[in-house]
Amino acid sequence: MQNNKMDQLIVLVENYLECWKQFNHFVNLGRAKKFSPEDEAQFLENKSVLVQELELVLASVQISSPTREDVHTLIASVPSLRSLGDLNEGAARSVENQWHRIYIGWHAILGQLKVHQRQQKSKSGFGSMFRKKK
Repeated sequence: MQNNKMDQLIVLVENYLECWKQFNHFVNLGRAKKFSPEDEAQFLENKSVLVQELELVLASVQISSPTREDVHTLIASVPSLRSLGDLNEGAARSVENQWHRIYIGWHAILGQLKVHQRQQKSKSGFGSMFRKKK
């Protein structure tokens, strides 16, 4: 993958992770039953962005985890903030645990992309001039 494409992919995944942080914020609002109709609308928008951006990322790079099904299952399990507030404690913790697994998985992917980016940069430009020859 070219350096510019890799840089763009890393920015895409970083922005995607920000959406996952927002998702968790909304989960907390829903569980606390402290949300407005505007929060509900933003939550639905956040879910839309998560699903759409997932497809952009998956079209750019092959990943094994989290899977498309993992993401879709979590998104579908919380149709609204109101529904989050109605969940029993066990179900709410399950949503949080699913979110956490997915969130950590995306951080692992971001780390792998950054390693790949560094390897590419060390092979190009001045980095190749200073590398020891075998």
